[in-house]
Amino acid sequence: MIRKATLLAALSAALLAPLVAVTPGSAAAKPALTTVQRQGYTVTISSITPEAPRNLTDEIKITGTVRNDTGAPVTGLQVRLRYSNQRLTDRAAMAAYQNDQSTQTLPENVSTRNSYMDLEPLAAGGTAQWTITATPVQLGLSQFGVYPIAVDVAQYSVPQAAQRTFLTYAPATPQKLPRNKIAIALPVIDQPHRATDDAAFVDDKLSQSLAGRGRLADLARIAQSAPSTVTWVFDPALLDDVNRMSKGYSVKTKDGEEKKPASAEAAQWLTTMRSALAASPVVATPYADPDVAALAHQGLDTQTQRAVELGGQTARTLLNRNAKTNLAWPADGVLDPDALDLLSVSDVDTVLLNATNLPPQQALLTTPDAAATLDSVNGPVTALVADAELSRLFEPGTGTSVALSTQRFVAETAMIASEPGQVTPRSLVIAPSRRWNPNPALVTALVKAAGRLPWLQPATLESLKPAKTSTPRAGLTYTDQDRKEELSRKYLDPVKDIWSKSQLTSLIMQQKTQSRFDAAVLRLTSSAWRNSTRAGRSVTNEVKKAVDGRLAEIKITGASPDSPKTLAGSNGVVPISVKNELGVPIELYIDIKSDNPELLTVNFAQPEPLTIGGGQSGTVQVQMNAAPDTSGDATVTVQLKTADGQPYGKPQRLTIRTTGYTGIALVIVGAALTVMLAAVVTRLLRRRSQRKLARAAKNRESETV
Repeated sequence: MIRKATLLAALSAALLAPLVAVTPGSAAAKPALTTVQRQGYTVTISSITPEAPRNLTDEIKITGTVRNDTGAPVTGLQVRLRYSNQRLTDRAAMAAYQNDQSTQTLPENVSTRNSYMDLEPLAAGGTAQWTITATPVQLGLSQFGVYPIAVDVAQYSVPQAAQRTFLTYAPATPQKLPRNKIAIALPVIDQPHRATDDAAFVDDKLSQSLAGRGRLADLARIAQSAPSTVTWVFDPALLDDVNRMSKGYSVKTKDGEEKKPASAEAAQWLTTMRSALAASPVVATPYADPDVAALAHQGLDTQTQRAVELGGQTARTLLNRNAKTNLAWPADGVLDPDALDLLSVSDVDTVLLNATNLPPQQALLTTPDAAATLDSVNGPVTALVADAELSRLFEPGTGTSVALSTQRFVAETAMIASEPGQVTPRSLVIAPSRRWNPNPALVTALVKAAGRLPWLQPATLESLKPAKTSTPRAGLTYTDQDRKEELSRKYLDPVKDIWSKSQLTSLIMQQKTQSRFDAAVLRLTSSAWRNSTRAGRSVTNEVKKAVDGRLAEIKITGASPDSPKTLAGSNGVVPISVKNELGVPIELYIDIKSDNPELLTVNFAQPEPLTIGGGQSGTVQVQMNAAPDTSGDATVTVQLKTADGQPYGKPQRLTIRTTGYTGIALVIVGAALTVMLAAVVTRLLRRRSQRKLARAAKNRESETV
């Protein structure tokens, strides 16, 4: 009986628990309701209009939905507007309010009349729409500022879940607010998808990104509606890849390669970007967005300059003839003095940085000006520091609607404008993460909001300059973790070797040009490989094979140990031939050294380069001398070289077979020659005597007749 009673009591408690939970004033209800609040309901704010009311009687309309996730039907739900008529004091207070998700700390005021709405019974999994209206005067707002508000769903007046946001009240003020300049930088940066220019794509991710709701397709949609003050930052290697796709391409597969037709989406994307951004500022990153900090630390200094040059050429050809290369946006928005110096000598005079990389000299309660000045080996460089919170708002966040992000953006910028101590307008910079996946509706809404708020003045990145009263900065802060994020020495050492080899062919061409592998090697230095070194190494191996194959098209012919060249006698001339299969004229030098100088010496000088036409061979005659009284085989090493003395390809060994004679052999040969000469003389004298006797006999016969 006791066990049965206990069981009935437990069942009764379970069945009556929801009723107890909704009983107003029940002390036992609060813990249970907190659990329901966390797991049972979802409140969404879909819109707030106007985003910043300016008059006491403006109607503020807030709409949204409530979803019942409790797993059971519910009744007694009410949606309410919670608010405070006390302004938030600063941006830190805003962040603290937004991050606090407890229903116990919501604004205390619950407005009446139109600022709440009773909901019909809601089925399990069901969604109900709601609308709340109020005016600034009803909410007790009187001064310009940012106010905390929230919309909660309550069950019998007990809050279950809430969505927090901000309301900016913006009446005309006696003291005019400064119009802070705001510059927005939107990145169009990807990862390399090819090894060499004529190689198959390593994947087909770009085709997916260009189509439908793909990342690059979304960026094109944003570009079509963005104002001309937005600065666009492109990786030219991405433009190269898309351009190649527009003409037909192939993709690597497990079984080889799959040919793809010309991509209409790729061609349309390029056309759209050219048209949409014809009047907008466009910045080209160094080609393939290299990891400049790693290059500076691992001794690959020349690559940055070449990447800047090639990046500008590519962007101006494929996208916008006015594309600039004087602004750099380093990986993760961070660099150290070494990387800054490397960029500055590559004609970069402005860098876009993360706020953690260039913090204020002292902790501030207000927002610092974005522009500052850094000293580099090549003179002053302008640093533009992105505002972390404003930049984060441009990226899609879990559970954050366009309306809430817009309200936060309006509130953040209004708070900055009203911060104390402003004498002149400041500069603000927005820069979302460089390989972001944007929400076009969100980005477009925020960009439009920036254009219509009276305390903001949209500007280009290029127009932002350090003011005389700029916020003192602590200098570049580059942590051990930042250093660990770089491409490693182990990764870059093979890349360095490939770069050196790739430059050789261009150095021996009769008409000097840039190496055909510059773009390919720069792709290997991309910061995209920081989180994918395995894929980067795979591409590196492909480029290495291509470079080695190119070098092998110029070779020394007849350099085989099985086919020695013969040096008749103790000295003579040996021909050395070089075959040029490049298809263009080349000029090179040949360095020849004896591997056995005690047996064979080489006497060869080449004051002028050997010129060889495309598809032809060239030959030099090399004087060689064998040591006296020796014969047999010796070897020489032949090395092709560029005009500046760099080795071209691997050295080749040639076997030289000498037939020199010893001293005794010379005596024997001399004696033999003497005997031969005596025999010849004797024969000549005998023939002469015979001819005289014949003539005498003939004369006697004539006299007898």
